[in-house]
Amino acid sequence: MRIFGDLGELDDDLRHGAVAIGNFDGVHRGHARIVERLLAAARRVGGLATVFTFDPHPVRLLRPAQAPPPLTWTDRKVELLGELGVDAMVAYPTDEALLALTAREFFDRIIVGRLAARALVEGPNFCFGHNREGTIETLHEFSQSSGLALEIVPPVELDGQLVSSSRVRQLVAAGDVGAARRLLTQPYRIRGMVTHGAARGAKLGFPTANLDAIDTLLPAVGVYAGWAWTGGERHAAAINIGPTPTFGERSLKVEVHLLDFHQTIYHQPLEVDFLARVRDVQTFAGPAELQAQLQRDVATTRRIVAEN
Repeated sequence: MRIFGDLGELDDDLRHGAVAIGNFDGVHRGHARIVERLLAAARRVGGLATVFTFDPHPVRLLRPAQAPPPLTWTDRKVELLGELGVDAMVAYPTDEALLALTAREFFDRIIVGRLAARALVEGPNFCFGHNREGTIETLHEFSQSSGLALEIVPPVELDGQLVSSSRVRQLVAAGDVGAARRLLTQPYRIRGMVTHGAARGAKLGFPTANLDAIDTLLPAVGVYAGWAWTGGERHAAAINIGPTPTFGERSLKVEVHLLDFHQTIYHQPLEVDFLARVRDVQTFAGPAELQAQLQRDVATTRRIVAEN
């Protein structure tokens, strides 16, 4: 999987292939269906499969106050799309010049001029160009006149509801990471840097890695079971998101207890997958009661990760 931020650096073998344009935030099952059809289109035209996305999301420039927190960062998106078989991703730098392009200009300069696409694969709600003036009908008209093959992929439904980044975001924000996982191609993941905390967990026998600088949506306050990734290795983990009311602290923290792990990882990156919600954050009478609950949380975490 190759990644490009400058279309001028695009490898020649990636031109004249099949292209899908969109944000692909979260890389959910609907995106996976588009990629499936993208790969088939690439085979038909005898080229490679490229995803063209925007970095950052255009809404962050146009309406920053309304911009939703992202579900994935760029490198993670590359990883997930690569697992689905995509050959390359263009993370195009979003700027005023790009946003000012009309639908016609975007099609002629980017799709035809730079990418030299022979086939396009999109969802039914695709819009492009200044003020989202270009609709899927516009794209069909432009593609037909330019001799490009265009395939519109119907949305994916699960449990009678459309699979979308917005729905994933709602589930994650509500703490229902199990339901979100069913919509995603992989468990929901965050990343951060390990920083020093109050070391209360270590004193109770449950040392935690305190995460800072998290740049994606946080699940709701609660205790979760999942996996933690450090140094290329995966470890079962119990994750606490929220305050520590037992000790009178109200600030939001992300604390990750890596099971059976005894290394020091301060100032190192840590990535965390969420498998299931274990319980709400509670206030305990004292350290002994909290310690007993943490033992139960670890036992629950071991059972959940063993089943996944």
